[in-house]
Amino acid sequence: MDENDAVIDATLEQMGPRLQALRVRRGETLAEVASVTGISKSTLSRLETGQRRPSLELLLPLARMYRVSLDDLIGAPETGDPRVRLRPRRVNGRTVVALTRQPGERHAWKILVPRDASEPKLTSHEGSSWMYVLTGRIRLIVGDRDVVLEAGEVAEFDTRTPHWFGADGENDAEILTIFGAGGEHGSRGADLATRHLAEALGGSPS
Repeated sequence: MDENDAVIDATLEQMGPRLQALRVRRGETLAEVASVTGISKSTLSRLETGQRRPSLELLLPLARMYRVSLDDLIGAPETGDPRVRLRPRRVNGRTVVALTRQPGERHAWKILVPRDASEPKLTSHEGSSWMYVLTGRIRLIVGDRDVVLEAGEVAEFDTRTPHWFGADGENDAEILTIFGAGGEHGSRGADLATRHLAEALGGSPS
């Protein structure tokens, strides 16, 4: 049994006592609940004792009668914390923070780009990139275009065109970048995003 099945089974096991507690709290008898919901007394009794698995057509009228949401009625577990835990890591001398964690087509990073006098090494791959300069200045080469982006400026380009970026001037720079994996989703999109990040930072994809 996997984790999801275990959660479902545990939720269903707790359903009966929860239904009974709601009914008793309202001071209702099985007969009174049956008359309002149209569910037979025997079915209600089996639900409360766990002898019958609840279905949606049974839960909806009970939720309406007890004036609770379906989630409250079944005791659904809370959804996961939506906040992304920021974990900086070093990649080829640059500090990278992943800002997205879900598999999908687009992935976002915050990157600290230190000043570097090394020669640009252009790379290309499937996808597209969006870049916003938070602080400092960024030199961006896309094909035969060589531009400098100031703080607050944005660039967007097709990553199939050879490209490179680095800090310009005497200070470090900080950027937000979003990579779109060319319509790829799931693990394929994540793989392309990882490759994009590694290549953009001057390394090789693992």
